[in-house]
Amino acid sequence: MASSPQLVALEINPDSRFDVIDVAALVRARDEDFFRSFPLSLWCSMHTTAGYLEQRLCARLGNSERRVGRLVGLFRRLFPHGAGYHHDQLELRDELTAAERAQEPVNADSHLTFMSAGLTNCVTYRNEPASPIYFIDLDGVNEHFRRVRRTTVVGYREETEVYRGTVAIPAAAEHPVDSFNLKAPGFGLYQHIEEVLAERGVRTGRVDLRLAPSERHAGLTVNEAETLLMRNDLPEALRDPLRYVLRHGRRLLRHPATIPGKTREYAVYDLVHLYNEVMDVLGVGRAMADRILSRLAAPAWRLFRLKRQVSFPVIDGAGGDAPGRIVQGRYQSPILIQHRPAEGGVRRLEVAVWRFE
Repeated sequence: MASSPQLVALEINPDSRFDVIDVAALVRARDEDFFRSFPLSLWCSMHTTAGYLEQRLCARLGNSERRVGRLVGLFRRLFPHGAGYHHDQLELRDELTAAERAQEPVNADSHLTFMSAGLTNCVTYRNEPASPIYFIDLDGVNEHFRRVRRTTVVGYREETEVYRGTVAIPAAAEHPVDSFNLKAPGFGLYQHIEEVLAERGVRTGRVDLRLAPSERHAGLTVNEAETLLMRNDLPEALRDPLRYVLRHGRRLLRHPATIPGKTREYAVYDLVHLYNEVMDVLGVGRAMADRILSRLAAPAWRLFRLKRQVSFPVIDGAGGDAPGRIVQGRYQSPILIQHRPAEGGVRRLEVAVWRFE
């Protein structure tokens, strides 16, 4: 029986722009004993438009590829591809070189779907030898090329919490809806975590970032901290879902001259049907659907399944006695999103570090 954590690095070539891929099958093809050797596994996407759903939700969906695809597909309808998002105006993206602009996909819809559908970069699964685990890609193929996607799997037997602390994050908002890149050096968060990893000698494990229980009107995600996306597209979507659907929805784009004056009422009608479909897929019953209907006139953050916790893997990359390091994709950042100002301009974040054995 294996005792040390085992890492498996996978490269995936999606077959379409939106693809649901059973990566557990890919791991079994490499090592048929992996799921018998390790009761737990950590699955980590290195991308901001491809990730995982939590195990509990997938179980509610019967671990069905069709139902998982249908659920995420419903959220994709909120954000149609190529609908004039700020993030897709590549000429305004001054962080890109001319060569990068030529290759950069138009994919604001994928980022917004990732956040609204509750996808995450990193999930922990209790292993079941025959069950699928789905890597969900929202932007795997574009007009330029078929992407190579990377995901890392860590199998392990048990986890031990070696540190838990609370850090204060300055979050004075310039706007009613605002976001904060927690990876920015000014917050000191990553430096603090690196010091903890070194002090506790963690070589393989996980870092959890969670909003303190007292925090309200805020959420966490892992995504691209690009200014147009985070300062324009996301706040607009969070501020008023109905107006946003009207501006970017397929019906308005296809038939702009036929939309009557009661556009908001028609948007409500469309969203009611969308949420009815979500409830049907999840199987939570009509009472839940009725509660959601009462929220449709509220700010759009209620539509987003923003999380209170995000995680990152810690992987031993140097060997010897060197501590592990936080591993993440090039464009991944933990982002704090708030739709009301924080009391005193400060948010409190709990940090937990786990060692895998």
